[in-house]
Amino acid sequence: MLRSRVLTALALTTLLIVAILYLPLAITASILGLILLIGAWEWSAFLAVGTPWRLLYVLAIGVLAVAGWRYTIEVTRFQQMLELGLAWWLVALAWILWAPQRVGRVAAGLAGAAALLPTWIALVHIDALWPEGAQWTLFILALAFLADTGAFFAGGQFGRLRLAPRVSPNKTWEGVIGGMLFALVFSAAGVWWFALPALSFLPLCLAAAAFSVIGDLTESLLKRHVRLKDSGRLFPGHGGVLDRIDSATAATPVMALGLIWLGVGK
Repeated sequence: MLRSRVLTALALTTLLIVAILYLPLAITASILGLILLIGAWEWSAFLAVGTPWRLLYVLAIGVLAVAGWRYTIEVTRFQQMLELGLAWWLVALAWILWAPQRVGRVAAGLAGAAALLPTWIALVHIDALWPEGAQWTLFILALAFLADTGAFFAGGQFGRLRLAPRVSPNKTWEGVIGGMLFALVFSAAGVWWFALPALSFLPLCLAAAAFSVIGDLTESLLKRHVRLKDSGRLFPGHGGVLDRIDSATAATPVMALGLIWLGVGK
């Protein structure tokens, strides 16, 4: 399993680097859009409905994504969308802490829209409109993925104290610390690469990494409700698309909003 996980991670990393840094924006947006739609299909399993309704959910997410991209091209609207995304993840944290057993179809469907749409819109917006946008898009994704990877290895080696046993019994505080350390090291490299002040940039990156844990736990909450171990089987050793991007769905709006506050983005 570990070998499959590592090989899959290397293949996905190579694909993302090539797609984001070297392919035309339209192709990059299409690849990210495909990931969005597959993620929406996997998320629709949390609604416990039939295939026609699941397909309708995916279609709705696709239409809303395109409409949302057009609506948020203007910077004020883009920032407002990110603020709403941040607000959603605070609500998700409250959900995890105080009512993880309360999951309905409407709540699950709205949660999917709130998680997936701001992520795709933000990544495409940054790639298309920000200075060094492709590099920032890659950095945000890499930060979330590395925090997730650090949590996986640290939790497996040192995990003792359970983080949220009612939601995900295998996740531990030691894993969270490991993920934060991975994020800190990567963020320090980002300080050098982007020539940003460490005192403001590092806390932002650590905040995004912390929110990535909420994204992971939210998906775990929904999988547990419908008795799924993985959201899918697309990636050997990783499960489905959601199992790979759940941390990024929460980290992306936080990181993008923080970069706007720092004057990096627009």
